[in-house]
Formats: sequence, C-alpha cells, structure tokens
Amino acid sequence: MTMGINKFKPAVGKPVLLFLAAMMWIGVGILLLSLAYTWLHHAMGDSLPPAAAGVGAGLVIHHFGFLKIVDKNLARIQPMEGKRCLFSFLSWKSYLIVVVMMAMGITLRHSSIPKPYLATLYIAIGLALILSSIRYLRALRVSA
Repeated sequence: MTMGINKFKPAVGKPVLLFLAAMMWIGVGILLLSLAYTWLHHAMGDSLPPAAAGVGAGLVIHHFGFLKIVDKNLARIQPMEGKRCLFSFLSWKSYLIVVVMMAMGITLRHSSIPKPYLATLYIAIGLALILSSIRYLRALRVSA
C-alpha cells in the first residue's frame, strides 16, 4: 500500500529543497515589502521614520531570530540523501508557524492599526526574510 502512495510523492533532490526554501523566504519578503511600500506611499506625511525603524528592526530580527530558524532548517536538509518529498524544505513545525504568521498578518491587515505602523512591522519582517534567505542560497551554491 505505501509503495503505491510513494510513487505519487513529488520527490526532489537537496538542491531543489534549498532553492524552494530560499524562494519561499524571498517571495514572502518581497510581498511584505511591497505592501509596506504601498501603505507608506499612500500615507500622508513623512514615511522615512517608519521605514527607517522597519529597516533597523529587520536587521535585528534577521540576526537574532531568522538566522537561527534557517540554521535549523539547513541542519535538517543538508544531511538528506537521495530524493525527498518536495514539501520537506520545511519541517511540520515550520508549516504550523507559517499558518500562524499568515493568520496574524491577515488579522493585522484588517485591524484598525494605522497602515504606516503596520508598514514598519512588514518592512522589518520582509527585510529579515530576504536577508536570511541568502544563507539558503549560499548552501545551494555549495551543494550544487
């Protein structure tokens, strides 16, 4: 029975897993940064302070938060041999974190919090995601 199911499992090699992880982090980072840009562009007044605060917070989040997550994912992916399931670029725990973060983002976007304040948070997380994805790309370059 499991042999029949396994033939439908989309199996890929380690370089593809590293590429997918990097692209997911970069894609979400770009999405968050574009939303923040739109909100700040339409806001009245000076958008430099919220943007600068977002960049500063993003550097801190990248260094003290997301790099630890990337390192855990790399420690799980790099020893993998042969082909693995396409979706194994994230652990099950990470998928749960993604769902929680998406729900929080949707809730915040539909809240009464002013968009320039949300833009600061979105810049911070978006920049941290993009910067942290560089570690996946470095691992991909070494494994290829």
